[in-house]
Amino acid sequence: MSTSTPPAVRLLESAIDAGTVPGGIIAHGHDPEPVARGRVAPGAATSPAFPLDAIVRIQSMTKAIQAVAALRLVERGVLALDSPVAPWLPELAAPRVLPSPDADLDRAVPSPTEITLRHLLTCTSGLGIATAEGPLQRAMAQAGLEAGSAPWSLAADEWLAALGALPLAGEPGRVWRYHHSFSVLGILLSRVTGSPLDAHLRADLLEPLGMVDTGSFVPAAQHHRLPPAFTVEDGELVEVEAAGGGPLVGPPSGDVSHGELVSTAADYLCFLRALRDGELLSTDHLAMMTTDQVPSSVKQPDSF
Repeated sequence: MSTSTPPAVRLLESAIDAGTVPGGIIAHGHDPEPVARGRVAPGAATSPAFPLDAIVRIQSMTKAIQAVAALRLVERGVLALDSPVAPWLPELAAPRVLPSPDADLDRAVPSPTEITLRHLLTCTSGLGIATAEGPLQRAMAQAGLEAGSAPWSLAADEWLAALGALPLAGEPGRVWRYHHSFSVLGILLSRVTGSPLDAHLRADLLEPLGMVDTGSFVPAAQHHRLPPAFTVEDGELVEVEAAGGGPLVGPPSGDVSHGELVSTAADYLCFLRALRDGELLSTDHLAMMTTDQVPSSVKQPDSF
């Protein structure tokens, strides 16, 4: 290990000691291999050590892979950053926008701005997590659109139709809301390429990079490599999904282009190294991707 890795390992170990996480893996860009610490279950000496080859739910780390996939299509002339996405996503054509995020839904008016790819990539589409209780938050919960650690219960097209039926929290480009823009981006990539997101990512990025354990699900034959999932209740870790089980094992029953990926530390390190070394994007787009693109005026304190 390099001399710069121990602080990161100590940070992980402190989180394990505090009971924040049962275990985890540190993947450092200048070291040849990831490093694992802790166990797959909290507070149990008999629990297996956290394995280096664990296939884990990478959740929002999916966003970087999606962003690269989108920018590669921009470089090929298939997409444009500032063109509306409605030609591929008619569910989002002619969006309506609330005068304020907590306003009654019947106060929505036509948005003067259409949603673009840039809005999706910067989470400024007006779509996203409703952080404050109100009419929009309640409508999203009722429609099965609230974000959580579990996969979406609706298939991609059904999910987008439900999302498009609700107004935006704010005008695109003028509000920042986390999460949902990238679920929409996954569906956009699927429709533009004519393939489910998983298939497009596999052909364009994952297989060329040798990321054999990354995808939208864990193959049934590899289910034993999926650790359990936990949530926090009353300050304690509570298991919500058993090791080797749950909806991410085996091929999904419907289109999950709006979902998140599973991967390994080694696979994700391959992706990050290729991105860092300029193998995936042009210099301009790599610089754009690694620079804050959200204006300070859009970063509301209550947006996440």
